[in-house]
Amino acid sequence: MIKNYFFDFDKTLASTGDVSVTAMKLAFQNAGLAVPPTDVILNYMGIPAEISVKEMAEESLSDQRVQAICNDFRTIYARDELKSTILYPGIAKMLAALEAQGKHLFIVSSKQTDAVKRNLQHLGIQKYFLEAIGCDLVKHYKPAPDGILILLDRYHLSKDDSVMIGDAKYDLQMGQAAGVKTCGVTWGAFDVPSLQREHPTYLLDEPAKLVTIE
Repeated sequence: MIKNYFFDFDKTLASTGDVSVTAMKLAFQNAGLAVPPTDVILNYMGIPAEISVKEMAEESLSDQRVQAICNDFRTIYARDELKSTILYPGIAKMLAALEAQGKHLFIVSSKQTDAVKRNLQHLGIQKYFLEAIGCDLVKHYKPAPDGILILLDRYHLSKDDSVMIGDAKYDLQMGQAAGVKTCGVTWGAFDVPSLQREHPTYLLDEPAKLVTIE
């Protein structure tokens, strides 16, 4: 029986609209670089900006320049995120139902931890989660399993009773690397076929179905 639920945040629990794409394009523009197309940016969502910026840039960038672009991206994102971030329909009801069943809920995100907590508080769902782990709290980013492994160890949780839930292939790859069950969700996913190719334990099309998985 599933007792421990590890959630991605963006496009899994909430939609951030086009703020991530807009912020990334503006950060590249401010750096004097060729601006990546929207579909390229969306394809890299789910991993930290420190990785995606390097991958999307048409030229080789120093670590210092990558970090400057990431900092600019996060500044722009933080300015606009709250007005653009909304829960998907059924998410709040699903979280309340899982809490009522005594489940343990966590966030494992490629956002920085303070940004995740800011969003959870803004959306009124922070109370459901025992802890949030952002990219700043792990040594290796998604799809490495660090975030899940930290929480499994810290809370003495069984892998057999745990599931990683996300909208991107990186979430499923992280769950597989951690040795837990995986659940792809399609309501906010950019690329559903990429989820299917990871052969997740579950593939769900509405939040309410998360309450019934075993």
